Amino acid sequence: MNYDLIIRGGTIVDGSGAAPFTGDLAVKDGKIAAVGDITGSAAREVDAHGLLVTPGFVDIHTHYDGQATWGSELSPSSNHGVTTAVMGNCGVGFAPCRQEDHDNLIHLMEGVEDIPHAVLAEGLEWNWESFPEYLDAVEARPHDIDIAAQVPHAALRVYVMGERGANREAATSDEITQMSELAREAIKAGALGFSTSRTLNHRTSKGDPTPTLTAAEEELLGIAMGLKEAGTGVLQFVTDFDDPEREFNMLRHLVEASGRPLSVSLAQSPVAPLSYQRILAGLKAANDAGLEMRAQVCGRPVSLLLGLELTLNPFTGHPAFQEIADKPLEEKVRILKDPEFRARLLSDKGASENPFMKSVLRNFDNMFPLSDPPNYEPEPDMCLGAQARAKGISPQELALDLMLAEDGHAMLLYPFLNYASGSLEPSREMIEHPSTVLGLGDGGAHVGIICDGSFPTYMLTHWTRDRTRGPKLDLAQVIKAQTQETAKAVGLKDRGLLKPGYKADINLIDYDGLTLNAPRVTYDLPAGGKRLFQDAKGYEATFVSGVEVMSGGKPTGALPGRLVRGAQRAPTTMAAE
Repeated sequence: MNYDLIIRGGTIVDGSGAAPFTGDLAVKDGKIAAVGDITGSAAREVDAHGLLVTPGFVDIHTHYDGQATWGSELSPSSNHGVTTAVMGNCGVGFAPCRQEDHDNLIHLMEGVEDIPHAVLAEGLEWNWESFPEYLDAVEARPHDIDIAAQVPHAALRVYVMGERGANREAATSDEITQMSELAREAIKAGALGFSTSRTLNHRTSKGDPTPTLTAAEEELLGIAMGLKEAGTGVLQFVTDFDDPEREFNMLRHLVEASGRPLSVSLAQSPVAPLSYQRILAGLKAANDAGLEMRAQVCGRPVSLLLGLELTLNPFTGHPAFQEIADKPLEEKVRILKDPEFRARLLSDKGASENPFMKSVLRNFDNMFPLSDPPNYEPEPDMCLGAQARAKGISPQELALDLMLAEDGHAMLLYPFLNYASGSLEPSREMIEHPSTVLGLGDGGAHVGIICDGSFPTYMLTHWTRDRTRGPKLDLAQVIKAQTQETAKAVGLKDRGLLKPGYKADINLIDYDGLTLNAPRVTYDLPAGGKRLFQDAKGYEATFVSGVEVMSGGKPTGALPGRLVRGAQRAPTTMAAE
């Protein structure tokens, strides 16, 4: 037999941006062997008539840093056609780390990425100290999909500076040199790059700002120069852009000095709803000058999910609710249906003085019911405030009724980024900009409040097929955006295209039937921890290196995924791609 696998008669969307075409695809030894009208035979043949055949998606913004060490299935990403996931974003992770700092990094990850302390404390084996040892620990466990890592700034800073680093004190020149050398060591061992956070939104579970918040430009430059010495690696930033011009010029200087590509998270802020346009203009100017700088953007609102089973709900700060907050869901629902308790709760006022909590949990004009399938571009008149006014009741009463549905499992949607104008037109502007790349899904993180690892599926269902509130996007371009373009952005040039020589990471998708299911809560983390989980219908098969890892939306049990160590070259036969 000529091949290991032939996929016949599918509609091939090859990741290049070219128009879809009908044809066959052959796999040999984990690589694409042939595309077109194939006459040979194979050990296995799959009929793909009526299905899209696409490259596996490359998700460059995940947080599987813990999950990849204790579990083999990198879900929910693998449920959404992702075949390569990049972790270690936003400057948080677990290596390098000395034993005495284990709890510090757990508290940081708990606060920044909403992964409970008990889950991390039980799940992490800590059979590493250095970053190369951490990579070895990840590599020792087989996975369903490929995983790659970046070295996180917070861990690096605490490892070199101890408590001074955690307390955001200035690094000395010697400490900067140490961080630079450790970053270079990490890149040489296989890290794809370096990540850092400069946002006040990122805090430890104790409320302290992330250790990297105020790191000086000299420190960031020293680390970037470590990547330059290594000759490879990307820089990943998240920042508040409090002083947009100064901050952007600093990022640009890092790229000019180090020659390393940089990406920075970008979304529309409700506080300054047009500020993203200024960043896009700066990125275009930088790229026109030959600097490789991108914004990581996403195609739907970054949304909080609120509910009785989740981290937050509109009554979280109410004294009456705090009396029952830790009770099992079934008992909580029973008490909330009691007329006397209900009346006391609805007459209560929230006690939280946290500005974010106050702005979110009392803003019913930006809060929506979460339907199944979910509507992530709801009309303004669908908000709880508008519905409550139409019914002649308080929005608090409506929120309570909605959350009590489905035996208390129902959820509310609060878009807090990318929805300041009540539509996704700003997202479309960002997606279509030449200096952006898709990211920000955060698979593996925010387990009790955000569920955005399904971004790749939403890009297909909403943007190329279902959108009614504005223009759609071209299917071939969306596939390219989350395969070839994301792969190239982090130096993985061996994947993301269905052409001979490329890695045989492949999705077979029932495009017409592709449906994003509503999020639900599962209790499958270490220590019985819960997480928000969202899957989809319509992924008929997903292959990693030619091995089927998902069939009909269910795991096959195969674990061909591997740790990707460092940047990967394009196949020599396709070096021009």
